[in-house]
Amino acid sequence: MFNGSRKYSPLPSSPSSSRASSSSSSSSSSSSSLPAAPRRSPRALQRHSSLLAQYSSLLESYTEGEIRQLISALVERYSQAMNSGGHELPLFPRAGSRRKRARARHKPCALKELEVSVSELGLGYESDETVLFRYCSGTCEAAVRSYDLSLKSMRSRRRIKKEKVRARPCCRPLAYDDDVSFLDAYNRYYTVNELSAKECGCV
Repeated sequence: MFNGSRKYSPLPSSPSSSRASSSSSSSSSSSSSLPAAPRRSPRALQRHSSLLAQYSSLLESYTEGEIRQLISALVERYSQAMNSGGHELPLFPRAGSRRKRARARHKPCALKELEVSVSELGLGYESDETVLFRYCSGTCEAAVRSYDLSLKSMRSRRRIKKEKVRARPCCRPLAYDDDVSFLDAYNRYYTVNELSAKECGCV
C-alpha cells in the first residue's frame, strides 16, 4: 500500500503482551465487539455480603417500634439533606459505634444501687454517713406507644415548638423506698423521704 522504501520493524514484545495479543485475537473471533463487563473482585463481594449480614442481624434485633423510629429518623435526615442543598448526609454511623449503641439500647429498665455518703447526695447536708442509694437505669424502647410516635412526628413537623415534651418513655421510679435518717456533721438528726427508688418502670 505504501511505495516508500522505509521499513517498519515490529517492537520487541514481552511474553505477557504476546499472550494478551493471542488471547485477544482468539476472543475477538468468538465474541462481539462490545466491551467486556467489569467484574467485581471477590474481596468486594465478601465485604458487601458481610455488610448485608450486619444490617440484617441489626434489624432482627429491633422491635417494631424501634424500626418505625429508625425509618422516621432516616426520612428526617433525608429531608434535612434536601433542604441543605442536596448534600448527602451519612445515614448510618460506623458499624462499631452502631453495635455499641445497640447493645446499650437493649439494656432494659432496672433497679440499681450505689453506696454513697450523705454529702454526695447533693441535698445540702454535711455528713460522712453512708446510705444505699437505689436508682433506675436502662432504656424503654420496647415500651414505645402510639402516643410517643405521634408526639415525635408533631415535633419533627414543628407543630409543637416551644413546649418541653418528651417523645419517648423514660425509666423512672414507680415507688420509693423507706425514709432515710442520718446525723449530720453537727449531730443534728434528719430524715429524708422519697430518696431511693424501690421499683422502676417506663413512664
